[in-house]
Formats: sequence, C-alpha cells, structure tokens
Amino acid sequence: MPPGTGDVQLTMAQQVPLSGAIIVSTPQDLALIDARKGLNMFRKTDVPVLGIIENMSYFLCPSCGTRSDIFGHGGAREEAARLGIPFLGEVPLHMDIRAKSDEGRPIVASQPDSPHARIFRDLAARAWDELSGAQGKRLPQPKLEVSPSADTLIATFEGGARHELSAGMPRVMSPSAGGQG
Repeated sequence: MPPGTGDVQLTMAQQVPLSGAIIVSTPQDLALIDARKGLNMFRKTDVPVLGIIENMSYFLCPSCGTRSDIFGHGGAREEAARLGIPFLGEVPLHMDIRAKSDEGRPIVASQPDSPHARIFRDLAARAWDELSGAQGKRLPQPKLEVSPSADTLIATFEGGARHELSAGMPRVMSPSAGGQG
C-alpha cells in the first residue's frame, strides 16, 4: 500500500484477513517515519509484520560501475534491527527495473536470469520463510455481543477470555471523530 496510515489502509487491515505485511521503505529518515507509522498500524491490528525491505537502496552507474547511495543507505536495515523485525533485503535503484516495470513486464519475468531478478527472487524467498513462520500468529476475531440491556459490549476470545466494555468506553478510546460522536 502507499505510505501512511489513512482510512483505506486501516480499513483493509481491519477487514481483510491478512497473513502478514511487509514494510518497504527507502533508506532516508523521512521515508522511515512513514514506514514506522505503517508498522505500528499493522501491530495494532494484529497483522504480523514479516519484515522490512529497503527500496532504492543504492545506484550502480551503468557506465562506470560506481556505486552511489543517493537516498542514503542502510536506514531500513537499522530500523529493522531497532524494531526487532527481519530485514528482508535491498533493492537497487536501476533503470532496467524501472523500465520493465513501466512496460508492465517485471524484471523477474522479462529478464529472469538477471542479477536484479535474483534480488527479487531472494526477497520473495525470505518473505515466504517469514510468512511460513508467522502462520497462526494472528489472533482470530473475537465473538462480539451486545448485552441484553444494550449498555455493554462483550468480546469473547478463543480460549474463553471475556472482556466487557461499557457503551461509553469505545467512544472514549476511539481517536476518530466518528467514534467520538
């Protein structure tokens, strides 16, 4: 999803049974702020975060082979370590990746033996490993009931844990204007 934690992302995380999320960020601090927001949203909605990928991690000049860290380098790796989540890898800024994507022919399909295709296959393999390990980590939805007097919301979780919330409690806890009203 695009950066941020707007209504679309939050609704999707709450209503679509997601097996996991991968955070993709460029290395610079400003982009990592959005990545942190997305990560926190997924954690709050009980969606396992499978890892972080650093996009546009570096640029290799096609003419001379010189490496340039245009957006900095390693910010996503450092953030993953700080947050205790897997770092899945780096994707370089490269004209072939951009051109093939713009043509609607991803580099993995159009140039499957290229070094860039290998990067994406390796990322996919690491993501799959994390997803396989995350199976069953998301809590099943609780059973929600309204009390006979209609003044209490009762949430019963798998295993029998039960929580009762007064009618006013969700309103007080909700940060949204709609919930407040």
